[in-house]
Parts: sequence; structure tokens; C-alpha cells
Amino acid sequence: MEYNWKIREKAEEGSVTTLSKEINVNTTLANMLVNRAINTFQKAKDYFRPDLDKLHDPFLMQDMDKAIDRLIQAIQGEEKILIYGDYDVDGTTSVALVYGYLSQFYQHLEFYIPDRYKEGYGISEKGVRYAASNNFKLVISLDCGIKAIEKVKLGKELGVDFIICDHHTPGEELPPAVAILDPKRKDCNYPYKELSGCGVGFKLVQAYAQHTGRDAAIVMSYLDLLAISIAADIVPITGENRILAFYGIERLNNNPRPGIKALILKSKIEKEIEISDIVFKIGPRINASGRLEHAKASVELLIAKDLDDALRQAEAVDTVNAARKNFDENITKEALLMIEERNAIREMKSTVLFKEDWHKGVIGIVASRCIEKYYRPTIILTESNNKATGSARSVYDFDIYEAISECSDLLEQFGGHKYAAGLTMSVDKVVAFQEKFEAVVSSRIQDVHMMPVLEVDDEILLDQINYKFYNILKQMAPFGPGNPEPIFYANQVYAEDVRILKDKHLRFNVVQDGQVTRPVCIAFGMADRTKYEDEIVYKMLKRKMRFDLAFEIRENTFRNNSSLQLYIKDIKFD
Repeated sequence: MEYNWKIREKAEEGSVTTLSKEINVNTTLANMLVNRAINTFQKAKDYFRPDLDKLHDPFLMQDMDKAIDRLIQAIQGEEKILIYGDYDVDGTTSVALVYGYLSQFYQHLEFYIPDRYKEGYGISEKGVRYAASNNFKLVISLDCGIKAIEKVKLGKELGVDFIICDHHTPGEELPPAVAILDPKRKDCNYPYKELSGCGVGFKLVQAYAQHTGRDAAIVMSYLDLLAISIAADIVPITGENRILAFYGIERLNNNPRPGIKALILKSKIEKEIEISDIVFKIGPRINASGRLEHAKASVELLIAKDLDDALRQAEAVDTVNAARKNFDENITKEALLMIEERNAIREMKSTVLFKEDWHKGVIGIVASRCIEKYYRPTIILTESNNKATGSARSVYDFDIYEAISECSDLLEQFGGHKYAAGLTMSVDKVVAFQEKFEAVVSSRIQDVHMMPVLEVDDEILLDQINYKFYNILKQMAPFGPGNPEPIFYANQVYAEDVRILKDKHLRFNVVQDGQVTRPVCIAFGMADRTKYEDEIVYKMLKRKMRFDLAFEIRENTFRNNSSLQLYIKDIKFD
């Protein structure tokens, strides 16, 4: 796929020079740091040396005092408490964290995850009635609840109090809960706004331990769960999240809880775990239960106390994940075939596909897969409860939520944000929706939206690539939104010793005039990639044609020998 390179502008020269001298790094690294708003010695120190002592006081969060007072009242009165969470990774890790912590010293406790298909997202009427009929006096909702006004009202009528822990943007009206913990509340002065749902649950537990004098180290032992939520929910890895993710990943690598250890073993991760391992290996396994069956299984795995039990549970979760991948692959093939077989669909500015028997649990993944092949706003619909229900995914800088809003007269409900949304309509409205959505997208989308963007940090000379440079790059991890893994580019290079690996990858040495260093490059999936006039890249490289190269710098270890390699993101020929 062709990329539109978006090269970051050079930071202000004076700031770069000053920072370069203050922290003793070259100007390439200093420029990259200043572009990430790391522009003083103190900010650099906080960035490179995350410190748990720099976590914010949880009582700075609006309603935290009310939440802790109500929790203490429930525990002292031996009331039954229900820990209620969403069925995705953020929700299940939230429940595992809060339930796991409280259950160490309090027994009148259960957890509840709604059924994706029978109850849908968030606090359900069924869940509220379950709490009331089973004599739960307090519900702590995690990663959901900020818009559950009617459900919380129902709970109040039935004698059930709510503490809501959420990180989504509230509406104008807040639910009538005892306490609402959400840093995105307009009246909340908490210094950091981008916590995950699990992060808000963590702050509740941290506040409880702080108020009651319990050991803070036990609270910090749950950071492995929190790191998984931060990575999987794709929240910014900046500020407080950076500290939490840094120490959470440290725990994942050194002393994870049994359930996570079992997931790591099942994922066959044999190196130090990074954010990408959570996103692509651990997270999908936790998510799979909620997609195909019931997410309760994922929580039970995450709170397992014995590794042998956890391994048995992880085996079951892994089996579900394998089924999920099978659904994902088969439905993606069907969806791509629909596009390929019809010229009218291929030439559209959007993709809206419907098939009544596609599995609802994977249609969001399928939408993302379709964008990888046909880069445009995409909605995949299936039939559920006699309705057409779907998941929408967008492309760089195009607001798919706004486009869907323009079609609201055809919808029964919808929700989401700029890059992802969900929607439901009557089956007989699907064709009309396809037509109207295409018209809306066509009127709004620009050529720049139709090509994926590759954000590139800076130009680099090949001789700059050495272990001193790389070791500083490593200290910039964990990488993610708000702190992306650095991508560099080198101009006017050519390739030597070009080879094809496993029929699909390219391996070559890259050469730049005037530079001694000739690093090995690995271009995954590019063996049959074509460029201008459908000429194969492999042949162009073999002819030593000049090109510009965008890449990440990685360490490769083979037979105990380590070397730096370039992982290729894109190649642009003259």
C-alpha cells in the first residue's frame, strides 16, 4: 500500500540546541524529543526516568471522597458489592483489578460482565435487576456507566447504589450515582485526562488503600493488568499513563500474575514484552471470549491464583481465540470478494457491506482488514435480533461518526467517535443507508484521506545508526499513541544483496553515498509489492535504483549474536 509521508516539521532550533546540550544527546534525538513536548531538562528526566512517586493524588478526582466513603460504608456494613465491567479488554482488566484487590480482604463480593449479544454494551437493565434481586446494595461500574442515566435511576428505585468509574466523555446530564469518577467530567480537576477505564478503577483502589492505610505495594502489584488495558484500549501513553505502562510492562516481564503468565506462554512470546505484543497477542486472546462467547471466562483467567489452573483456562481462551481468527479470516475473504467482484463497489469512496450470517463479534476487525486493502471509510453490517447492526472504522483524519450522523434518519441507534462507531438499523434500510452514506462520504472526503499516512520523525544518515543512538531510542519506550515509535527516513539510497525470504519478505543491505554503515533491512510482506506501472519492487531494488527509505530501528538477535536492523515501513523510488 502506498503511503503519504507526513514528515514532522523541525522543532525550534534554540530549544533543540539547548536540550541537546542539557541531556547530552545529538540534535536528531533532541529534535524528536522537543516535537514530543519534551523540551526541558526536567521534562526529559520525567520522561526517561518514570517515577511512581509522580502519580497524581487520586483524591484530586471529582467525587473520589464520596466513592471511598460509600465503599467503606459497604465494607463496614458487610453489604454485598457487585463489580460490573464491560466485555472488552479494558473492561475485563478493570474488573479483575478491582475485584482482585477487594477480594483479598472482603468476601461479600461478585463480578458481573454483560453478555455482548443479549445485553449489549454498558450497564444493562438485566444487570441492574440482577443486582437488586440478589441483594447487592452497591455496584461499582468500570469502563462504562457515564451515560447510563435510566439504568442508574432504576437501580436507585430498586435500592442499589452506583459508583461509576469511567473514562468516556460524559453527556450534558450525569447519572444519579453516589459517585462518578471520570477525569473527562467538566467539573473534574484531575490533572491527567487520558486514563483507561482500568486506570480509573486503579485510582479508586489507590485511594482506598491511601485512606485506610493499606500497603501501597499491593496496589502496585496490579499494574500488569493496567498496562494491558492501556495498550489494548489505545489510550495515549503520555503523562501518568506512561508511568503506569512503564512499571506495568516491567511487571509483565518479571512477575506477572498467573493468568497473564499463562497468556504469555500461550502467545509464545519469548522476548521482552512490548506494547505491540499486548496489542497483537495478549489483548486479542482476552477479547476473544467476549466476542464469541462470554467475557466472564477472561476475568476468571485474569484473577486465577494458580498457574496450573490458569494454564487450563488459558487453553480454553486460546481455543476461542483460534475460532475468532477463523471467523475473522473467512469473513474478511468474503467481504473482499464482494468488493472485488463488483466494479461499482470498487469505485466508491466508502465501503458498506451487509451479510446476515456474519458473526457480530468480529465485524469490527473485518472492517479494519478491509481498510488495509481498500483504504476508505468502511462499515461492516450483519443481522442480529432481526436488525442490521454494524461496526464502522475510518481512515486518517476522516470523521466517520459525523458522516454516520448525517444518515441518522435511517438509523435506530448509533454511537462512537471520529475513527470508530457502531450502528443499528432496520434490515430494509440497508440499501438506502449504503447510498446515503456513500453520498455523504463523497461530498466530504478529500484525496489526502484516501491514502494512508506515515508519520515520519526526521531524516537520518546511515552512519548515525549505532548502539549509542539505539540505546537512547529504547529508553523512549513504551511506545503508543502520543509517543509513537520513532520512524526515520534516509534519502537517495540503494540496495545490495537483495533476497526474498519465505516467498513474501524482502531482505537487503542499504547503501548511502559517503556513509560506511550498510545496515540489513527487512521489508515484511513486500516481496510481491509493485510500484509505478506495476513493476515489482524486488526487481527495482536488484537494479540498484535510487530510493528514499522510511524505517524503524530494531535489534535482531540470532544465535546469541545481536545487530541493528532496519524494519522498513515504506520505499519511495525517484
